[in-house]
Amino acid sequence: MIAQETEYRAWMLAALAGDAAAYRTLLAALTRHLRAYFVRRLEAGAAEDAVQETLIAIHARRATYDTALPFTAWVFGIARYKLIDEFRRVKRRVAVPLEEAGDLFGHDDTEEAIARRDVNLLLAKLPAAKRQLVRDIKLEGVSVADAAARTGMSESAVKVTVHRAIKSLGEDIERGGDADR
Repeated sequence: MIAQETEYRAWMLAALAGDAAAYRTLLAALTRHLRAYFVRRLEAGAAEDAVQETLIAIHARRATYDTALPFTAWVFGIARYKLIDEFRRVKRRVAVPLEEAGDLFGHDDTEEAIARRDVNLLLAKLPAAKRQLVRDIKLEGVSVADAAARTGMSESAVKVTVHRAIKSLGEDIERGGDADR
């Protein structure tokens, strides 16, 4: 994920909530990335046209952005389609490998984001104390001894609590209580 992903995503979420200043800031930042992306692939005039077409498409389709997924991957998809449209317009046959997504923003961590969302939805089903213990020990790598000291529980009680919490989540999944509920 690129360094700007968090910042761009925050601006997009603010823009979707009606913050016009955040939206202008986002579009200005995206313009720089898009211009660099298209200039390497198209002639100067066509590159600028492609930048504008992409910004218009982002504006027109902003409501389709799934906030659970990386913003930069969504933008790259739009930019890639606009590049293909330009190649079709001038009847140019050029391969545009999907691997070039890194040239615009970075790797696509959609699966990782979906998995993180599902884990968070599952953990939300647990009481706060159990949820924190599972998160600390199983996800963050905190030792059982440190978790016990932090909570005032014995190490055995921490182990049993985490084991039972994970077991109950597994049973919930088996019953069909998947992460989307």
